[in-house]
Amino acid sequence: MRIPCSIARMKRAANGFSIVEVLVALVVLGVGMLGIAGLYVVSLRSSGSAISRMQAVNLASDLADRIRANRNARDAYADEAADHECVGADANCSPEDMATHDLLLWQRQIAATLGAAASGSVDVAAASAPSIRKYTITVQWNEPGEAEPLRYQLHMQI
Repeated sequence: MRIPCSIARMKRAANGFSIVEVLVALVVLGVGMLGIAGLYVVSLRSSGSAISRMQAVNLASDLADRIRANRNARDAYADEAADHECVGADANCSPEDMATHDLLLWQRQIAATLGAAASGSVDVAAASAPSIRKYTITVQWNEPGEAEPLRYQLHMQI
């Protein structure tokens, strides 16, 4: 008769234990889900930053290609952007006019792609040979969550 009595006591002692197990499992599951949500947010931020960086690289490369195509402009790419309507078969622009027009189009692309606060600049310096120039193309933009603006620089020599 003692054996059934102890079994009944064990059943009474274990009745509340399964509810505690379920509550602990829910807490562990909740913490895990919060961790997964946090990782998802971090990955979204990182992918957004990577897209901005890729766009900055593409914009700097675009201007570098324009400079290579207009080698006669030389130092004019360090000037201010201006609209000379250098597009179309009837356009008659000097290399310097084309350079300032290229800069205007490039500045517009930067603002449209990276935001109105983004900017671009070109520094031109003489190299060792008189006919060679060193160009430093800089694209700067603001990234959400960053205290300082991000900057990409491309250096080239032609």
